[in-house]
Amino acid sequence: MSHMITAELVDLHLDLAADSKEAAARTLAERMVALGRVTDLDGFLADVAAREAQMPTGLDGGIGIPHCRSAHVTEPTLAFGRSDAGIDFGAPDGPADLIFLIAAPAGADDAHLSILSSLARQLMDAEFTEALRATATAGEAAALIAGEEPAEPQAPEAPESEPQAVATPAPEPRPEARPFRIVAVTSCPTGIAHTYMAAESLERAGRAEGVEIAVETQGSSGFTRLDPAVIAAADGVIFAHDVPVRDKERFAGKPTVDVGVKAGVNRPAELIAEVRGKAERGETAEAGAKPSPVEAAGEPGEGYGTKLRKWLMSGVSYMVPFVAAGGLLIALGFAIGGYKVNEAPSVMDHFLWTDATSWAALLFQIGGIAFKFLVPVLAGYIAYGMADRPGLVPGFVGGAIALDIKAGFLGGLAAGLIAGAVVMAIQKVKIPAPLRGIMPVVVIPLISSAVVGFLMFLVIGEPISKLQSALTSWLGGLSGANAIVLGVILGLMMCFDLGGPLNKVAYTFAVGGLADGSDGSFKVMAAVMAAGMVPPLAMALATTVRGRLFTRTERENGKAAWVLGASFITEGAIPFAAADPLRVIPSAMAGGAVTGALSMAFGCTLQAPHGGIFVVPLIGNAFLYLLAIAAGTAVSAGLVILLKGLRKQQPEGPAPVLDEETEGNEEKVAVAA
Repeated sequence: MSHMITAELVDLHLDLAADSKEAAARTLAERMVALGRVTDLDGFLADVAAREAQMPTGLDGGIGIPHCRSAHVTEPTLAFGRSDAGIDFGAPDGPADLIFLIAAPAGADDAHLSILSSLARQLMDAEFTEALRATATAGEAAALIAGEEPAEPQAPEAPESEPQAVATPAPEPRPEARPFRIVAVTSCPTGIAHTYMAAESLERAGRAEGVEIAVETQGSSGFTRLDPAVIAAADGVIFAHDVPVRDKERFAGKPTVDVGVKAGVNRPAELIAEVRGKAERGETAEAGAKPSPVEAAGEPGEGYGTKLRKWLMSGVSYMVPFVAAGGLLIALGFAIGGYKVNEAPSVMDHFLWTDATSWAALLFQIGGIAFKFLVPVLAGYIAYGMADRPGLVPGFVGGAIALDIKAGFLGGLAAGLIAGAVVMAIQKVKIPAPLRGIMPVVVIPLISSAVVGFLMFLVIGEPISKLQSALTSWLGGLSGANAIVLGVILGLMMCFDLGGPLNKVAYTFAVGGLADGSDGSFKVMAAVMAAGMVPPLAMALATTVRGRLFTRTERENGKAAWVLGASFITEGAIPFAAADPLRVIPSAMAGGAVTGALSMAFGCTLQAPHGGIFVVPLIGNAFLYLLAIAAGTAVSAGLVILLKGLRKQQPEGPAPVLDEETEGNEEKVAVAA
């Protein structure tokens, strides 16, 4: 690991330059840039922030491990910083004084990622972390992390002439009962740090409890499946994961505890005790509904409303890349070839290399094919979120049927939920052991596809198709007050949770309409994107006009918010909402409502599902569209300045109280949002 961390990548006085996790990441990343390990500082930090948004990277014991895989990293690199004051990374026990910034290239090879995973395991060793706290120089710290510390001197051997003590034979131990055996799987979104920390934590707790535990780490460097004999001999199973467990059916029929990966890091002894309790009570995964990755992961006590939202978001998240690729290709086809490009013959039959119209038709037709996957992918991955891999086949089949019977986006939603429910019902049936091998390959796909097909074709397909047709006609006929009211509603939804579930519902509604190709659907898409750009642009404007009302960190975030807002990344306003939700969110909603209403009133249209100002040439009534965005931005910025100005002013200083409050709580509120 010596080439991955050097003395130049160590800062033992990080608190002198950084008082927040963002500043700490920037300070350490600048050292990577200076050595040529990172090519684009802001791009890399954006990737780090995106990983932080998925889950806080603070660990118990005063450790922070911001990390990501990024296209801006040239080679796997590790930077280390030590902060005497501590920096909040969202750990339950308080700020971190040991901060490791782990940077891996987007295509990092297995060997390097294995080294990074070994570091993650070392961080669970108290002797290792205490040595890092005691080291005096950057060179010593780098050597310690790289495993190059000098070996401990060995005690001299006793001279042969000295009498040796005669060992008293130990009494023959009495046979003990077989220890409790557990198999576990750990995984996290990036598969670099938390995956291996959770494994190490579980293994240490197992040794302390006298439990045999074998862990399968499904990380970025690949994974080795546990021996089937080990799984068969296990008394219980622990899943500590934030991404779906691969080949989960291997563990069916055993007492199972299913939690997020951070639970595996922070409370392994509790998980071991819980799975032992389930085994003693005879509870198995097949005794009730088999928990799916989305259904079981998360905080205890989640209701079905929360689970339903997660299932739907699972489908939407897999659908969005098809939306972006297909929508932008279609929009480019229109931009190059005009609106008659949709009447062009197939490029298989007619294509001229020197004809711009032929190229436009090619882009349009590729985009059209991509768009045909929207409904099947949506349905397939809703079912996947509910029932894991067995849900994919009936989900895709149901989505394809929805497309065939013109049930559209609503049909896809229904097909995905039905497919997931059918598979979950089949999984509840106790199957004889000899038949379990063919269940996921033959029986479940066959039965579930037949049931979903029957329901879609003969029961619910026609009513949903008529409802979809009515909705399309309503959107196409929107005008006047009705259009403005819809614009207000969509604007409020886009700005209420700044990229959260309600925002995604509005966005998905707009994207689903693009496939219909009606003018009303294009107006809805334009209003949704315009409203979504307002919050970050408004915060950027407010920090520019009245910077004294904002903390130093917020003023820095305001600079980035210009680009984020212009790119239609509503999440760019989350740091501001996290620090002051009661003033920022209502202001953002007011501006979003104004922009949505004006966009609909002006009759602006948009055929691309994303892109912000970069797709302005593809917008109908582009000048009025930009005017609507500017008006909403001004309203939001003005309101937030007014509301912040009404509160009691706090004197600015080198370390304002507001900085400490916001930077200490920013992550928790942002994750909740």
